Amino acid sequence: MDFNDTPQEADYRAQVKAWIAANAGEYLNPPAKPWALDDFVARSKAWQAKKHAAGYVGITWPKAVGGQGLSPMHQIIFNQEESRTHVPTGLYSIGLGMCIPTVFTHGSPEVAARYVPRALKGEEVWCQLFSEPVAGSDLASIRTRAVRDGDEWVINGQKVWTSFAHKSDFGIVVCRTDFDAPKHKGLTMFIVDMHAPGMEVRGIKQMSGGSDFNEVFFTDVRVKDTHRLGDVGEGWKVALTTLMHERLAVGGKPRHAPGYQTLMTVAAGIETDSGPAMERADVRQRIADTYIADEGIKLTQMRALSALSRGAMPGPEQSISKVVVAKTMQDMASFALDLSEASGFAVEPGSDLEKLQGSYMWSAGLRIAGGTDEILRNIIAERVLGLPGDLRPDKDTPFSQLKPL
Repeated sequence: MDFNDTPQEADYRAQVKAWIAANAGEYLNPPAKPWALDDFVARSKAWQAKKHAAGYVGITWPKAVGGQGLSPMHQIIFNQEESRTHVPTGLYSIGLGMCIPTVFTHGSPEVAARYVPRALKGEEVWCQLFSEPVAGSDLASIRTRAVRDGDEWVINGQKVWTSFAHKSDFGIVVCRTDFDAPKHKGLTMFIVDMHAPGMEVRGIKQMSGGSDFNEVFFTDVRVKDTHRLGDVGEGWKVALTTLMHERLAVGGKPRHAPGYQTLMTVAAGIETDSGPAMERADVRQRIADTYIADEGIKLTQMRALSALSRGAMPGPEQSISKVVVAKTMQDMASFALDLSEASGFAVEPGSDLEKLQGSYMWSAGLRIAGGTDEILRNIIAERVLGLPGDLRPDKDTPFSQLKPL
């Protein structure tokens, strides 16, 4: 494991630092209050356009599709330096991190030429339409139907938990095009216009007060066959491209997420019946547990970075990190709120306790996004440890003969 940049990486990091210092001055500190959604969208588009003009988008993408053609380490270095600021980036994390790589990998050159440049500039926002009410973790069990009608497809069904669907211009959607094929072999993926006739987006109110997730309903939505990604019936293979990028994107610790230092600060300010919370052995043990988990996550990520720096592909580090990150965040925040008793509900805006409260409400979703704990543990067990796979009696059964759970 190598913790240091190569000379070339160090030069690139210095270049990125200088550019961020010159262009992200207003985002060096957190905003005094949360941005309204429209303000967040406007700021996100302005920052994306600024990055595009400077050549800091699509860093690892092929030059043929408008990217920079650089190594994954260049992207990681930029992400690391950008994460030291509070610039708005979440609006494009799904589109540029998951959707557009799928578009230029499996779409026609004409489709890529239409959509990739505008996405890179931030002119168009994308969402990922995968999960359904009866097919959350088991993507191959989706029931949204696409039926061919000449040179078009007609889509009917429902998706759920679609982030930023209410602000998206386009999306990639997996549909079932053959109900008589086994569940993994009857899927096809399409590009869909989020403003097309028959599209309906309904926001889901979160307990944090936000509304980033949505339900999306398709009623006779028409999509041209030219906007199909991959061959008919090969949607599962296409989806694996998206999922690979998704698990890479969500494997690390979220930007500015609280860690053991935050927990120490909160514990230092709490008086219990037996004295300051920081002097209690059980509190110190929980902080130590959080520290160990945080350091383990950091070192596991460094293993992946070291592999990328050598030009190799990282192994299963992202799946391991994802499982540990989400649970650690949830356990740490839950402990802090319990320790704070009633103060854990009535928190001061901007305080460390508010950060932990937000982490508690978000971490449950993080244990689902990008693959549930159960899915990732199966991946680790089967592909890392070499344990026998689960029995899958429905693997070769026609989907039309399967009963919904």
